[in-house]
Amino acid sequence: MRILYIASEAVPFAKTGGLADVMGALPKYVRQLGHETAVIMPRYRGIQTKKILVPSLTVSLGGVHRFCSIQESDPIEGVRYFFVDYGEYYNREDLYLTNHQDYPDNAERFAFLSLASLEFAKRASLAPDVIHCNDWQTALVPVYLKTLYEDDLFFQKTRTLLTIHNMAYQGVFPRTAMSRISLPQTLYNPEGLEFFGNICLLKGGILFADKLSTVSRRYSEEILTPHFGHGLEGVLRKRASALTGILNGVDYSQWNPETDPYLAANYSIENLAGKEICKKDLLSVFGIPESIRRPVIGIVSRLAYQKGFDLLLNVGESIIEDGWSLVAIGTGEEKYANYFLKLQERYPDYVGVKIMYDEALAHKIEAGADMFLMPSRYEPCGLNQIYSLRYGTVPLVRATGGLDDTIGDFDQSPEPTGFKFSSTTPAELLRTVRRAFAVYSTPQRWLQLMKNGMSKDYSWHQSARKYVELYKSLLPR
Repeated sequence: MRILYIASEAVPFAKTGGLADVMGALPKYVRQLGHETAVIMPRYRGIQTKKILVPSLTVSLGGVHRFCSIQESDPIEGVRYFFVDYGEYYNREDLYLTNHQDYPDNAERFAFLSLASLEFAKRASLAPDVIHCNDWQTALVPVYLKTLYEDDLFFQKTRTLLTIHNMAYQGVFPRTAMSRISLPQTLYNPEGLEFFGNICLLKGGILFADKLSTVSRRYSEEILTPHFGHGLEGVLRKRASALTGILNGVDYSQWNPETDPYLAANYSIENLAGKEICKKDLLSVFGIPESIRRPVIGIVSRLAYQKGFDLLLNVGESIIEDGWSLVAIGTGEEKYANYFLKLQERYPDYVGVKIMYDEALAHKIEAGADMFLMPSRYEPCGLNQIYSLRYGTVPLVRATGGLDDTIGDFDQSPEPTGFKFSSTTPAELLRTVRRAFAVYSTPQRWLQLMKNGMSKDYSWHQSARKYVELYKSLLPR
């Protein structure tokens, strides 16, 4: 099969979240299964390319002809990466925001990406079998294919898959944006893109894509409910038969304690001696007086309400006074950052905090902590809990989305790998931490819990096979 991925970001070129990790990994693993894969995305400021494939590509947007180029980088493990180069839209400081506000022309910016990708695809001798779109930024591709390109014989056999990475981000714009992004006014109705007086690009993708997927089985069920559907649950329920949940994989070539170059010592499930060295190193990095017997909770996260850190505000002190140490890195909402800094100020011998993101530190926390905390209110997939399993760092998570799918609770699972709680209350979080502490106090039980997690395989090999089956199900028989 020929699979074309269209996305607003992909590692190693540009990243704000998990979408970029997926686009950096999934095409590579699908290619290893024998299929032709390519990715097209904007050429943001700072992205270095190798050559210009199309010096001038005409894109008609909102009745105006615009001219971009298509550039290419060196292939990455056989996957070709193409870039839409249009400086007016993409040569900016940030991918989506300015001064913490969305760019006012984001509708046009990503409509342009969708149209340019389709026009570029037509330069090939063969059409893609499947176009795999991602989130609201490329949700217009299936809309355009079934409206503007409806009579284009080139795409007659092309099918579309839309993956929803996070339902909270929907691409909602004023109705006036329709003409600027070349959408016919006939689509402005409750069965089309109309959304509470505005238009919703994600809604368009949900309605027009041939099939839908999201990034975990549990999340595919959650988004059919008002609490997680963010106003689109009714639309999704109508298309529930076309919706599949496929858990994101992780790249163990980057996250593996046996080979990780950031660690003070490497270790494995057969020889865990290096983990204690990593714990000592982590405490040293954060300036916490060494107490190897004291359990350490690690956090690597965006500091936001979605991540459940409001639950910690009322019980953080109790956790520290119970005898835990806490190390955390992340950026985000000021009130959570300030809370962590004040906690560090009050308990300098127990708490280490850095309001930043640093890749090396993230790896050190995964290896050096005893437990990894993710109290998210919702988490479509989550990756850090999967990294933690491989590093023998026991996850403590709220039972939502991918967290629920990947972690088996100590008291409920036949092969437990961590601790889960369901209620979004500080008291429930504290009870779960104390439940974990009781197990930690019994070294043999804790060691078995670590080894259960380290033996799990959540590699992209598994997920890529499921995507290939989904792509095959799209093709005409």
